[in-house]
Amino acid sequence: MNILVVGGGGREHAIAYSLSKSPLAKKLIVAPGNPGIEAFAECSPVAADDIEGQCKLAKEMNADIVFIGPEIPLVLGLKDKLSDLGINAFGPSKKAAQLEGSKTFSRNFCKKYNIPQPHFKYCNDLETAKKQIELLNGYCVVKADGLAAGKGVVVCDTAEEAIAASSQMLEENIFGDAGKSILIEERITGIEASVFAVSDGDTAVILGTAQDHKRAYDNDQGPNTGGMGAISPAPALNKELNKNIFDNIILPTINGMKSEGNPYEGILYAGIMLTEDGPKVIEFNCRFGDPETQVVLPRLKTDLVEIINAAVSKKLQNLSIELINNTAITVVLASKGYPGKFTKGLELPSLSSTLKKNDISIFHSGTTKNEDGYLISNGGRVLSITATGEDVQDCRNKAYDAVENINWNEGFYRKDIGKL
Repeated sequence: MNILVVGGGGREHAIAYSLSKSPLAKKLIVAPGNPGIEAFAECSPVAADDIEGQCKLAKEMNADIVFIGPEIPLVLGLKDKLSDLGINAFGPSKKAAQLEGSKTFSRNFCKKYNIPQPHFKYCNDLETAKKQIELLNGYCVVKADGLAAGKGVVVCDTAEEAIAASSQMLEENIFGDAGKSILIEERITGIEASVFAVSDGDTAVILGTAQDHKRAYDNDQGPNTGGMGAISPAPALNKELNKNIFDNIILPTINGMKSEGNPYEGILYAGIMLTEDGPKVIEFNCRFGDPETQVVLPRLKTDLVEIINAAVSKKLQNLSIELINNTAITVVLASKGYPGKFTKGLELPSLSSTLKKNDISIFHSGTTKNEDGYLISNGGRVLSITATGEDVQDCRNKAYDAVENINWNEGFYRKDIGKL
């Protein structure tokens, strides 16, 4: 099979690496890809959000299937454009991707289909937001309605914090159009977990679970980030909770989208809070998470190409998905200053000795090469160092040994990923 993967971050590196191991993958191109992916697949310099460029590339390479990694091309309708060309694409349609593209759509959808979630209020002006914030005594969550690269959520302890966040989004336009309207949500408490399901539009299967670490610094301190590390399986989940989440959240979502005339095909990522009242949806994403993909896919025993084939051909009910009975941890090495201002173009140490370590994979999240061919930083999150092992402590030991071996003085990382 000829396979095109759209994207160029750590998530797409992990996806492409998993696909490359399949005997069914005859040709693999990643666009735009990154220096880490170049080690085992061809990369093409087409931006992920260049819809016409991605369609042209898919036609030129006679792609049998296109795996769309990031949310932006999905929300822009890349799946629909490819379908119009008769090319199979793994990912939801533009309308189905609204589950992530619009938090208001997602909340109203969950309300309609009785999917457990926090109480919320839609606001498109500061006065309305202030009234809702006062009702919640400032203990709330402020969310930009649209896509904000994982940074459009502010968890607030006081009314002052919440009003400031609302003002930045609604009046200062820090997220542009994504923050023209916002949600003020009840702040629910509990343990967070990420559940990843694959769907063919008619049914779904849980592919894996993970726990993400969003805050920048140890002990969940500092600002929210795109994710500083993850562990799989999610320590707080078990078979009973997984069934609860599947029966009350995943399946009603798939059935509801089908009822709306927008069948959901691809990866459904449910961010879950395990509250005293049971699991509730924090948010939906219409693709794999980053860095969760870097721990979910290394534990996948079933061929990923077989899974996406079953999904696009609506034969998922005939496929049994198996996982390796182990643990995976990834630690993100980020540029100093992230998620605030940081410097790009900093030279990275050689990764060759670290890559030789047993059970270690390094996924490139934000790297490129300079004119001399040296690896340099090109983003806030630069590398994801993943370790697999028998248990959590085994993984932690391997992962942190590898991170320390890289020894990049211009970066930082959390030292408590997977710490129970």
